[in-house]
Amino acid sequence: MTRSTTRRQELADAAIATLARSGTRGLTHRAVDQAAGVPEGSCSYYFRTRQALLQAAIERLVEVDSADLTSHPAVLGGAGDPDAIADAAVDVVAHWIGASRERMLARYELMLEASRNPELQAVFTAARDHYRALAADTLRALGATDPEGQAQLFIACLDGLVFRHLTGADPLTASRGEQRRVMRDLLRGFTRPAGDDAGEAEAAPGKPSGNRTRGTPR
Repeated sequence: MTRSTTRRQELADAAIATLARSGTRGLTHRAVDQAAGVPEGSCSYYFRTRQALLQAAIERLVEVDSADLTSHPAVLGGAGDPDAIADAAVDVVAHWIGASRERMLARYELMLEASRNPELQAVFTAARDHYRALAADTLRALGATDPEGQAQLFIACLDGLVFRHLTGADPLTASRGEQRRVMRDLLRGFTRPAGDDAGEAEAAPGKPSGNRTRGTPR
C-alpha cells in the first residue's frame, strides 16, 4: 500500500469520525485535518471538493463493512443453516450497535445527504446492490423462494434494528436468545412457498380450518 493510499484511508476514517460526531454540517476539510491529526490543508490536497470527500467516506464505509462481514461467514452465503445464519445476524447487529457505532452513525448521515445529492446517491446505489447480492447469496443457500426479493427485507430488518437503537427511537432490549429466535423464524419464513399459510392456520385457535370439506358435520 502506497503512502498516498494510506493517507487517503486515514482521512476517510477521520471524515467518518467527524460525520458521526458533528453530522454533515460539521464535515469540513479543516475538521477532518484536525480529526486526523495532520497538517492543515492535507484533506483538501487529497480530496479537492466536499463531494469527493463525501464519496471517499462512503467507499471507505463499504470497504470496512465488507471486511466485517467476512468475519461472519454464515452471513455471506456459505452455511445454508437458519440457526447459523441467525446467530451470525445477531452478532452483526451487536457489533454494529457496539464497536462500530461511530461508523453506523456516519452511514446514516451520509444516507440522508445522498437523498438530496444525486451524485452521492449513485455511489450508495452501487453499495446497496453489493450488499443485496451478498444477502441474496445467503438466502439462496438457505433455500429461499425469492432470494433477490427477500434480500431487501432481510437487510431492512437488520438495518432497522441498528438505526432505531442508535437514534434512540427504540433501543434494542430483547435478549440474544429472543433476537436469535425471531431471526430464525424470519429466515425459515423465506423458505416457505408462496400461499403456504398452514402455520398461520395452526396459530389461530378457533379459526375454521381451510381443509374442512364443505358440508361435513362438525
